[in-house]
Amino acid sequence: MRKFVLATLGGTLAGALLATQIAGPILAQEARSNASVYQQLDLFGDIFERIRAQYVEEVDPEKLIEAAINGMLTSLDPHSSYLPPEDFSDMRVQTRGEFGGLGIEVTQEEGFVKVVSPIDGTPADQAGIEAGDFITHVDGESLLGLTLDDAVDLMRGPVGSEIVITVVREGTAEPFDVSIIRDTIKLTAVRSRTVGSTIVLRVTTFNEQTYSGLQENLAAEVEALGGMENVRGVVLDLRNNPGGLLNQAIQVSDAFLDAGEIVSTRGRDPADSERWNAAEGDLIEGKPLVVLINGGSASASEIVAGALQDHRRAVVIGTRSFGKGSVQTVMPLRGDGAMRLTTSRYYTPSGRSIQALGVSPDILVEQPRPEPATEDEADANDRPPRTEADLRGALSGEDMSEDERRLLEAEQAEAEASAALRREDYQLAYAVDIIKGLTTLAAGNN
Repeated sequence: MRKFVLATLGGTLAGALLATQIAGPILAQEARSNASVYQQLDLFGDIFERIRAQYVEEVDPEKLIEAAINGMLTSLDPHSSYLPPEDFSDMRVQTRGEFGGLGIEVTQEEGFVKVVSPIDGTPADQAGIEAGDFITHVDGESLLGLTLDDAVDLMRGPVGSEIVITVVREGTAEPFDVSIIRDTIKLTAVRSRTVGSTIVLRVTTFNEQTYSGLQENLAAEVEALGGMENVRGVVLDLRNNPGGLLNQAIQVSDAFLDAGEIVSTRGRDPADSERWNAAEGDLIEGKPLVVLINGGSASASEIVAGALQDHRRAVVIGTRSFGKGSVQTVMPLRGDGAMRLTTSRYYTPSGRSIQALGVSPDILVEQPRPEPATEDEADANDRPPRTEADLRGALSGEDMSEDERRLLEAEQAEAEASAALRREDYQLAYAVDIIKGLTTLAAGNN
């Protein structure tokens, strides 16, 4: 017992000495670090006072402080920034689905404004602005050197007013100007259509209306087809969708999953990590699902595409997504402003980081740029192809039953509609063909 006590006491003394030896230098280092921070803050205060007293023109102290705060945040990454009261108010309005502007989601790259995606049906979309375009000038004024918020402020203006932006586009030799009339942007989060027996759900943004809009549009299309048994499959079109609210992305993913992880976030502190799982219930009852993405699909769009891809619930086609896999937390501040700070990264169910990598499609399908056809080619394309029935003396199909004839006519009409869709939107037509192939394969295995 005596030896045990001594051994324990000796161990305690040694531990205390070791802790003292380690803690001393650490505390000294922390003290030096704090002193350095205070010196830098003193330097900031000195510069602030000299600007106020000696700058060639009188300056607004509040604007100086705002600029300093914004500079500190924007030095971290492209998505952290200070939101003055007016911008914070605008952001809250945008998540509700209506705001004024051009209709583009932008980020900053190499000092210029880069278009993440144009929003469907907005002035920018109608003017031909594309995902990946760089905006270098607004009304002749260069954006180089401006913060993203300052550049966006230049693009804002009264509804109905004109703005001329200078665009640099990959594959185009020279910059070119685009004139756009500003308008009130009313976002329809979800639109739907039916191609044959395939339902196409076009999701343009993730705002407060998205999941409810998806439910309503899906239910309406299913009813129009006469029930889910008549639905061949669903195409979820997320192209040029810049993202939005995380909870809406989770709900949209959950709409097509019965179980499993949807997304996780990991921050600086492991204790702050979060993960979200799907609840039972697939809105389309296991029908084939194709997700369409492109370089304008970002953030929340990538969460949905990544979750459905990892669970093998959907075939993802199109081109690689934008790669915005960071989480911004908006923190209200004194004075009615807010701070948007990057606090974590998104990870798909398999543990893939979306940040800077994006989601790679299962099938790479480029959207071909339309090329003007010659007059002879246009005439040839307009002529219907020759068939057996066009040949002189061809046997008639009189032995065909009425049901068989109707089925043939329906198949021909569907083929013609598919050909027209390919000319209109090649990627969407490809997605519809994938649904048809999956359905045919499933029917053959039953």
